[in-house]
Amino acid sequence: MSQMNRWFGRALAAMLVCAASVPQARAAFPDRPVKLVVPYTPGGAADQLSRVLAERLSRELSQPVVVENKPGANTMIAATQVARAQPDGYTIFLASNASMVLNPLLYRKISYDAARDFRVLSVVAELPLVVVANNEVPATTLAQFVSYAKAHPGKLNYASVGIGNPLQLATELLKSRTGVDIAHIPYNGSAPALSSLMANDTQLMVDVISTSLPLVKENKIKALAVTTAERLPVLPDVPTVAESGFPGFRAATWFGVAVPLATPAADARVLQDAVARVMRQPDFRERFQTLGLAIQAPRDQAEVDRYVSEDRERWGAVIRANRITLD
Repeated sequence: MSQMNRWFGRALAAMLVCAASVPQARAAFPDRPVKLVVPYTPGGAADQLSRVLAERLSRELSQPVVVENKPGANTMIAATQVARAQPDGYTIFLASNASMVLNPLLYRKISYDAARDFRVLSVVAELPLVVVANNEVPATTLAQFVSYAKAHPGKLNYASVGIGNPLQLATELLKSRTGVDIAHIPYNGSAPALSSLMANDTQLMVDVISTSLPLVKENKIKALAVTTAERLPVLPDVPTVAESGFPGFRAATWFGVAVPLATPAADARVLQDAVARVMRQPDFRERFQTLGLAIQAPRDQAEVDRYVSEDRERWGAVIRANRITLD
């Protein structure tokens, strides 16, 4: 009996070793809730986008997608949290050009590496910008404003919501393309910046469409051009900067979905495809037009990579030319 027991014991041990060496079937992704980390406070356009996106992704993935707001440090607190998260597809990030492009260019010391820590899966929406002017400026088109500014070099001012802000960078890009000499006056927020424009303390501003549109509609300021590649449905009669005589000009802030770079490719693709299906829904696109958000057509990974790379090159050139830094 003892010999038989030893034989069975060895056979059982061998079976256990073999069982342990057989790869276990992996559960289909996702099989539990996904967290969407949002680097903005609740209530704004980016937060509203994230919540509707999370709701619809929940349906597409058959798992809850929970929004977690982590504002602060110009999106860097949230970006750092996601960069250090387990790269398993269950922590995703509402990325933007602030976190993926501008912060690495503006800060010498930063707690994450956008290129090495993240993969941007989708560019979901662009926040279009509009070039607006004080009503007393004798120009109704961008070309006329450029001619007026060149006739009065150094005597005009433009408003922004702060140094290094995308709106300031867009105006500096516009200055370089048009060749105008116009001074920068930074303000602490959109309200005082737009007040200065209406009071003619400043004569020009590049602003997000959602904050300037009501004032344009009320004829308190005038829209000269939009910075997108195509005209906007909310301002169909306002030409693009490119149409105004400056071809190739384009500037916009954007929001997308990113994951830690080491996230398994198959899981990243599941997320990317789910986001694309949401982006194709007509009512999802229409819902954000009133907020000034332009939902994009889905891009494949190569197109997303190219989009982010071109954005980095565009703003890197502006930042270096103007020696802008935030630390």
